[in-house]
Amino acid sequence: MTEGQCNCGAVRFEFSGDARGVFVCHCSICRRATGANGIAVVIVPNAQFRWLQGQEHIAQWHKPDSQWDTWFCKICGSRLPGHNDAERMFIPAGLLPGQGLGLRVRDHIWVGSRAEWDEIGDAGRQHVEAYRG
Repeated sequence: MTEGQCNCGAVRFEFSGDARGVFVCHCSICRRATGANGIAVVIVPNAQFRWLQGQEHIAQWHKPDSQWDTWFCKICGSRLPGHNDAERMFIPAGLLPGQGLGLRVRDHIWVGSRAEWDEIGDAGRQHVEAYRG
């Protein structure tokens, strides 16, 4: 099991199995949501994910006129795991232990809309839009 938590520790979760790698989204929505170059996430099947504590501290925001949602801790503001689709969860990679998982950036998505100052310097595959694999 791999455990993760928000900055203040009020929300905790775990998942079983191995994450397939880190996906970094560079779209303008993720940039605004994080205040950075985007968001790095791992994707796991819903069946492998479990909340451990703090679900009452989770808030959700839906971007009007889109299918984009974000979840965050009401106490500390940390981005939290959410539904990638009906079958998978995305987990912000920064909520996981920084060592020992063997994670590497696998794919960069929406690089066609990345900020001009955002320089990609790793070996992850780059996709102009969403990853379809």
